Amino acid sequence: MNFSKALCAAVVLIVPSLAGAHEAGAPAGNGFVAGFMHPIGGLDHILAMLAVGMWGAQLGNPAIWVLPVAFPLVMALGGVAGIIGVPLPSVELGIAISVVILGAMIALDRRPPVAVAGLLVAFFAVFHGYAHGVELPGQTDAVAYSAGFVLATGLIHIAGIGIGFVTELEHGMRLLRAGGAAISLTGVALTWRLLGS
Repeated sequence: MNFSKALCAAVVLIVPSLAGAHEAGAPAGNGFVAGFMHPIGGLDHILAMLAVGMWGAQLGNPAIWVLPVAFPLVMALGGVAGIIGVPLPSVELGIAISVVILGAMIALDRRPPVAVAGLLVAFFAVFHGYAHGVELPGQTDAVAYSAGFVLATGLIHIAGIGIGFVTELEHGMRLLRAGGAAISLTGVALTWRLLGS
């Protein structure tokens, strides 16, 4: 196992424990810490970000790096839009649908050109970033908060890439596609719940 695979495996093990700590009521802190904890506190955010890394790994080079880099960059712009109050309708629905679509891309083994995949990921990143920006806690340093949520997002993407390495195993592509299907179906449930409320 080379270094990058070992690093991805370590992140896969670390990220869920961080999420569990947040759900258990660990103090969110201020600024950077609050921003870092925010993405890993929501199932919809985690699943979409994992899916970006998984889909990138499924597509291979250069998508394995393009998608996980495009998402946090555009997400940061969405965060700024949320902070300054630019109106964006149906943010939570956009986030839930991102889970459905990104999971489906993996499950159906869709392989569009990298530019198209990047645009799709960037489109959904706006909704995720906007939600982070709107939920910026009062009295929090916006720059530090944004740096925290971008870093956490990047780590979740790396975890998704690590999961994507399952394709190197026998029947690994089937496992990855099954994981994508599970993500997509969870997104359908999240979307249904939003539409029903």
